[in-house]
Amino acid sequence: MKIIDWYIIKKYLSTFVVMILLFIPIGIMVDMAEKIDKFKENEVPTQAIINYYLDFTWYFGNLLFPIFLFLAVIWFTSKLANNTEIIALLSSGISFNRFLRPYLVSAGVIALFAFFSGMFIVPKSNSSYNAFQYKYIAKKNERQTKNLYKQINPREYIFVSSYDPIRKSANNFTLEHFEDNTMTFKIQANSIRWVDRDSVFRLSGYVKRSFSGDSEVYHRKSRLDTLFDFKIDNLAPVNYKAETLTFFPLNEFIKKEREGGSVMINSHLLVRHKRWSLPFSAFILTLIGVSVSSFKKRGGMGVNLAFGIAMGFLFIFFDKIFSVMVNKSNFSPFLGAWLPITIFGMLAIFLMQRAKR
Repeated sequence: MKIIDWYIIKKYLSTFVVMILLFIPIGIMVDMAEKIDKFKENEVPTQAIINYYLDFTWYFGNLLFPIFLFLAVIWFTSKLANNTEIIALLSSGISFNRFLRPYLVSAGVIALFAFFSGMFIVPKSNSSYNAFQYKYIAKKNERQTKNLYKQINPREYIFVSSYDPIRKSANNFTLEHFEDNTMTFKIQANSIRWVDRDSVFRLSGYVKRSFSGDSEVYHRKSRLDTLFDFKIDNLAPVNYKAETLTFFPLNEFIKKEREGGSVMINSHLLVRHKRWSLPFSAFILTLIGVSVSSFKKRGGMGVNLAFGIAMGFLFIFFDKIFSVMVNKSNFSPFLGAWLPITIFGMLAIFLMQRAKR
C-alpha cells in the first residue's frame, strides 16, 4: 500500500476513536442528569450506578455507531478537501475508485470490530443495562405475562392466561398431549406454581381428561404435585432476552422459541438479523460520507458535518421505524433489518456517481 493509503487509514480510525471518546462522556452526563432523581429516589447503590454506566458505554456506542462513523469520515475528508489534497490526488491520475480503497479497508476494520462486539460483548452489557433499567428506572413489567401459549415438546402444548414471575405461578393452566395428531389427554388446573423446596409443580383444581377412541376418562383432584417437561420461567422469558445472548446461545434460543411457537419470535429474529446488518452499514455509510465531503463546498466543513449528523439520525430513524413495524405487526424481520441498509446503499451509489463527475 502507498503512503497515502496508510495516511487515510490512520486518519479514519483515529478520528473514529476520537468521536467515540468525545461523545460517549457527553451521553453519560446527559443520561445522568436525566436519571439522577431516580437514583436518589430509589437509593441506588453507587457501585450499581458505576456498573450501569460501564454497560451504558457499550449500549450508547452501539446505538449511535452510524453517527460516530459519519462524523469521522466527513470530518477528516472535509479537511483533506479544504486543503486541496484530494484534488491533487485525483489530478495525479488516481481514480476515485482507487481513492476509496483505504476508506473501505478502514471500514472493514470497523465492521469487524462492530461484528465481534455486537456478537459477544454488547449482549453481556445489554443484560446488566436492561436489568438495571427495569429494576430502578422504568419499573415496568419486563415480560409478556398475559395469554401465553407454548409448545414444550413435539407432542405437548401448554397455555396460561397469566403468569407471575415473582411468585413463579400461573393461572388457568392447560396442557394438551397429542399422539399422531390425535389428542390423548388434556390437563387443566385453576393455577400452577413451581415449588422450589420440593422441585415440583403444584396444580390446584387439577382435572385430567384422557381419550381413547370414543371413551373418555375423567380424573379430578383438589391438588397435585407433579413434573412437566418445561421450566416455569420459560413460560415468559424477559422481553429483552435475545439482546442479552451471544452468538451461539442466541441461535439456540431462537430455535427453541420457534419450536415453542413464541409470540415474540419476530422480535428475536430481528435482533439476530441486525447483528449481521450493522457491520455492513460501515461500508455503506463510509461511501456516503466520502461522496458528500470529498470536494469543497460553499459553507465549508460545517455544511458537511450538519449533513453527516442529519444522515446519521435519519439512518437510526429508519432503523427504529422498521424495528417497530416488526415488533408490532407481521412485517418480516429480515426486511426490518436489511431495508435501511438497502435504502442507504442505493443512496450511496447515487452519491458516488455524482462525486465521480
